[in-house]
Amino acid sequence: MTDAPISTPLSSLPSSPPSSPGLAPYACHEAASRGRLYDEPVSATRRCYQRDRDRLIHCGAFRRLEYKTQVFVNHEGDNYRTRLTHTLEVSQIARAICRSLTLNEDLGEALALAHDLGHPPFGHTGEDALKEVMAPFGGFDHNAQSLSVVVKLEERYAGFDGLNLTWETLEGLVKHNGPLVGGEKSRPLPRVIAEYAEIQDLELDTYASAEAQAAALADDIAYNNHDIDDGLRAGLFSVGDLADIPLVGPIFAGVRKDFPDIDESRQIHEAVRRLIGAMVDDLLDQSRRLILEAKVATADEIRGLGHPVVGFSPDMAALEVSVKAFLFDNMYRHDRVAEKMIKAKRVVRDLFLAFQADHQHLPDEWRQKAGGVPPAIAAQMVADYVAGMTDRYALEEHQRLIKLGAITR
Repeated sequence: MTDAPISTPLSSLPSSPPSSPGLAPYACHEAASRGRLYDEPVSATRRCYQRDRDRLIHCGAFRRLEYKTQVFVNHEGDNYRTRLTHTLEVSQIARAICRSLTLNEDLGEALALAHDLGHPPFGHTGEDALKEVMAPFGGFDHNAQSLSVVVKLEERYAGFDGLNLTWETLEGLVKHNGPLVGGEKSRPLPRVIAEYAEIQDLELDTYASAEAQAAALADDIAYNNHDIDDGLRAGLFSVGDLADIPLVGPIFAGVRKDFPDIDESRQIHEAVRRLIGAMVDDLLDQSRRLILEAKVATADEIRGLGHPVVGFSPDMAALEVSVKAFLFDNMYRHDRVAEKMIKAKRVVRDLFLAFQADHQHLPDEWRQKAGGVPPAIAAQMVADYVAGMTDRYALEEHQRLIKLGAITR
C-alpha cells in the first residue's frame, strides 16, 4: 500500500491564472487588461493585478515606507502612523470598497499599495523642500515620483527596469487625482510623466478606472481618520475640540453615551471606527447611484464619462472639507509639528544642495548615473536619491555631510 500523494502533480496544474468571477461588467477584468510594457509569460497561480500587488510589496521602496513620516517623524513614537501603516490602512479600505461595488479588489489593492511610493522623507514637508530646490529643473511631484519608482528606479528584474506593472495599475497611479491634461488643466505635466507618456499612452485626459477612484478616496478616508486618532493620542487637540465638527462631534458624543465607563483610548478607537464606517457607507451609497445613473457597461466607458463614478455625497464631501480644515489648523500647523517640520525641510534642502554641488558625496552607483548628463537630468537623479531616503537615513546623511564640511550649520 502506498501513501497518498501530498501534492498536486505538475501535469494537472493550470497553464493560465484563475479568472476573476463575480465582477461588475464595468470593473477592470484581467482578460481585458492592456497588458505590460514588456511581455512576460502569464503566471499559472496569480491573476495579473495580484502579480502587480506582489511586486509592489516586495520592492525596496515599499519597505522603506516603514521609516518615512506620515505626520510625526518616525522616531517620535512607536504608536503613530508611518507612511507604511497609512498605506496598509488605505489598502484595507480600498479592498472593502471594491468588494462592495463588485470592482476588481486586486487592482484596488495594488493601487493603494503603490500610491505613496514616491513620497520623500518627512512627508509633505520633504516634498515641499524638493519642489523648491527642483523648481529650476522641472519641479517635483510625489505622484510623478511614484511612477518613476515603478517604471525606472526599482532595479530588480533581469529583463527590465522598474516593476513592469500592468497598464491599468500605471494609469490609476498617475491619475490618482484625476485627469492630468485637457479641460481646465493648465499646469504643465511633471517631466517624468511627460517622458513616460511618449513610451506608453496612459490616456492622461480621462478619468481612471473605478478601482483607481476607489483607491484615491480610500486614501482620503484613511488619513482623515487616522490623523484624528494620532492627533488626539499625541495631545495636539482634545475630544472636546472636535465637538462642533459635523458628524465627528456627534459620533464622539454617541460613543460617550453608549460606553460611559470605558477609558478615553477605547472611546477614541470606537469613534474613529464609526467615522470610517460612516464615510465608507456614504461613499458606497453615492457611488451606486452614480454608476446606475451613468449606465456604463465597461471600464472604458467609465474612463470616457468625464466625471468620477466613485465619490461622496455632497453632505459628506462638505464634512470632509471641515475635517481637513480642522486638521490643518490644529495638527499640521501645531507648534510641536511645525517646529520639527522646519528642521526636516532644512535637512532635505541641505542634502539636495550638497549632493548637487558635489556628486562625489553620492554613493558610487548614483555618482556614475549623475556624471556626464545635462544639469536638469543630474538634478533629477539627485532628487531621486534624496526622495528614496527614509527619515532616519536622511538625518544620518545630513550629519555625515556636516562632518565633511559639505553642509554648514
